[in-house]
Amino acid sequence: MKANSLNHILNSSISPALKTIAQKVIDEERITFDEGVLLYKEGELGYLGALANYIKEKRYGDKVFFNRNFHVEPTNICVFDCKFCSYSRLLKEKSEGWELSEDEILEIVRNYEGKPITEVHIVGGVHPKMGLHYFASLIKKVKEIRPDIHVKAFTAVELEYMCRKAKLSYKEGLQILKDHGQDSLPGGGAEIFDEKIRAEICNDKCTSEEWLEMHRTAHGLGMPSNATMLYGHVESFENRVDHMERLRKLQDETGGFNTFIPLKYRNGNNQMSHISEVNTIEDLRNYAIGRIYLDNFGHVKAYWPMIGRETAKMSLAFGVDDIDGTIDDSTKIYSMAGAEDQNPALSTEELVGLVKEVGRHPIERDTIYNTVTDYMDYDFTAEAVEA
Repeated sequence: MKANSLNHILNSSISPALKTIAQKVIDEERITFDEGVLLYKEGELGYLGALANYIKEKRYGDKVFFNRNFHVEPTNICVFDCKFCSYSRLLKEKSEGWELSEDEILEIVRNYEGKPITEVHIVGGVHPKMGLHYFASLIKKVKEIRPDIHVKAFTAVELEYMCRKAKLSYKEGLQILKDHGQDSLPGGGAEIFDEKIRAEICNDKCTSEEWLEMHRTAHGLGMPSNATMLYGHVESFENRVDHMERLRKLQDETGGFNTFIPLKYRNGNNQMSHISEVNTIEDLRNYAIGRIYLDNFGHVKAYWPMIGRETAKMSLAFGVDDIDGTIDDSTKIYSMAGAEDQNPALSTEELVGLVKEVGRHPIERDTIYNTVTDYMDYDFTAEAVEA
């Protein structure tokens, strides 16, 4: 993509400071913390979209990535009491939750035998009786059923608790899981790194530094990961930029993050339900600023079960190049918080159609962004005949 595609911004009547940021984007120069805050405070939607889409198309053209995946959520029983969470149940509320047995979990995996799924995503509540060695054994059995599948498992919050209970260092605990077949980490549990905000919304779980150290350790062991940011609750614009700044610094150090995933706070059925949700414009602005600020992250993902299909489509013009995967109605985390998709599942054909509807080029990827199938000219009718 040519730099002159942003000439209309450079020649417009916007403030000199915003023009400076646009020039930095063209010149591939890193923007500062203060410039990140300025984008939130003064950047209009069209301006932010132009910059973010410029960056995205310079890297990937019209390509949009997705994968074929399913989730396993072993339990929603949790020792922690995050105020924004609609999903988990405390031990005293055990009757309202679920605990899958090992056999039940493995049966879910067996249901995908012979299907072209490339990833299983294992996350859930932090259960006091489901420890590190239990999950290491479980992962080994998952791999025995599907040796080819990529196991992306356990947020840093889950892992910190597992390691602490097992009296193991992060490196020791992660090495055990890796030796049993775990391939990477998801990005959940980051929320907002600012310590005062964290004390207000999730005081009893791992700290920001512990989250970052868990991912630093995983990267050192050759286990890539993702990174998230929970936005649209009690945080400030400065808190958001601080969060991205800490991620950017760690990525400079390790290069181990695959993708950045902004997660919208949904206010259904939790202890912060009195806080209104931000609107779609703010969702799109947030994706765009994430793409502009995190210059060392390869990808920005719009998690469609969280924001809905329509917003996910719009996000593809605001720096987003990934919309996650088929999911197959295997996660309850956002449906329990009031998300638009109460039974999140899209077939591969539906996901491809969603991407093509907005003039983009759908690419099925694996977890670490190797191309599996280019679906631009794919004939699904031939696949149906073969089946």
